[in-house]
Amino acid sequence: MKDLGAEYLAGREGVQLFGLLNLYLEQEQRFQPREKGLSLIEATPETDNTLCPRLRNAKVEDLRSLTNFFGSCTETFVLAVNILDRFLALMKVKPKHLSCIGVCCFLLAARIVEEECNIPSTHDVIRISQCKCTASDIKRMEKIISEKLHYEFEATTALNFLHLYHTIVLCHTSERKEILSLDKLEAQLKACCCRLTFSKAKPSILALCLLNLEVETLKSIELLEILLLVKKHSKVNDSEFVYWRELVSKCLAEYSSPECCKPDLKKLVWIVSRRTAQNLHNSYYSVPELPTIPEGGCFDESERACNWKHVPFGHRHHPLPSPLATTHLFSAS
Repeated sequence: MKDLGAEYLAGREGVQLFGLLNLYLEQEQRFQPREKGLSLIEATPETDNTLCPRLRNAKVEDLRSLTNFFGSCTETFVLAVNILDRFLALMKVKPKHLSCIGVCCFLLAARIVEEECNIPSTHDVIRISQCKCTASDIKRMEKIISEKLHYEFEATTALNFLHLYHTIVLCHTSERKEILSLDKLEAQLKACCCRLTFSKAKPSILALCLLNLEVETLKSIELLEILLLVKKHSKVNDSEFVYWRELVSKCLAEYSSPECCKPDLKKLVWIVSRRTAQNLHNSYYSVPELPTIPEGGCFDESERACNWKHVPFGHRHHPLPSPLATTHLFSAS
């Protein structure tokens, strides 16, 4: 195993990776939801006019469904959850406003993470999410969220740490690169995001717990030693690490069970009126049959002459080359 000591860190790659890790460690507290606000939500009973953990978790699962539907990346989902939790921990939100807030968080995250061509329109997100609010409602709520969070949306999340830890481990191991699946780790992180309690964990510790549990599953001593060195560099408290590791382990065990409704498999539920359903049912039987297109058929000369009359005038000056001319062009080389 390569050494993670000062001599190796003097290399360009080591300096960049651990420099980025130090930057993430400095920023994580700044973008973490207020623990006091999250604790208040956790302690809230399920009533008609209060925001409880179940409603928050259900909204995060809706965010995951939107992410899947629009083909957004994991970073968009994790950032949307971060924006949502930071706002909920700061403001007293009524359940009736949660749908609008969720859509706003998804749109804000998508605009930061996704390429411009992949950012869904506000109208499409409203229609697919069925949030029962207008584009004006979304605009007003986005302004409120932006002001309360001081327009600080590019947060350092557990996904940032997970990717960085994964890169550091692969750079220092002699084992096969494919044994540590980043896709699997991301799926496990999504499962944790769907539970309010993990928003109280430091992103660095949550990511380290996920990686540690996966390495233990692989039974790789080399990878485990590398993680211990990363943990030491990050100055992670042992008792805090053990506490969150147990919670993550329990969450993943439940996530792996057949009874669990996994966020990756959650489907959007379409709710339509009886009239719309009847129209859809009738339209299924009213689709006109199209004539069969013959296979391998060719035009005769009369059809060619007839079709040529319908070609726009500007295109008649450049007819396609004849087969003989084409053969000559290729044989000339």
